[in-house]
Amino acid sequence: MRKLTQWVLLSAALLATPAFAEMKIAVLNYQMALLESDSAKKYAVDAEKKFGPQLNKLKTLESDAKRIQDRLVKEGERMQTAERERLELEFKQKARDFQFQSKELNEAKAVADRDMLKQLKPKLDKAVEEVIKKGSYDLVLEQGSVVEVKPQYDITRQVIERMNQLH
Repeated sequence: MRKLTQWVLLSAALLATPAFAEMKIAVLNYQMALLESDSAKKYAVDAEKKFGPQLNKLKTLESDAKRIQDRLVKEGERMQTAERERLELEFKQKARDFQFQSKELNEAKAVADRDMLKQLKPKLDKAVEEVIKKGSYDLVLEQGSVVEVKPQYDITRQVIERMNQLH
């Protein structure tokens, strides 16, 4: 709460000064600029191709486990003990396999995402810098810290377009 009060007071002080009236201000959605770039969209398609088979295996495991669980719930009381125990064991094995493969997939995807971010961040930073310089902005705020902004002050689309031009 104290930081909010300080921020409001600082904002009020800035607004009260004549110099603020001459400042050129813009807002940027940094995350959107990254994710909406052509490079990020291409990565998403490539990642889907790369991780798609693993995801399909997980879906199959999940549906197999659900089918076994449903059978146990519906017919478990009437099954012979050996059959019920076999199904319970099979269910537990599929659940363990699902957890293990899910964890592996999540870790592999996280590594790939970090690598993509490492490659794209310098390109994004350069695009942001160029758009700010070209527009002669004095102050650029992250959109997440702004309550409302008029479209003419949002430079996100310009940054995406500039990023797509960079090679």
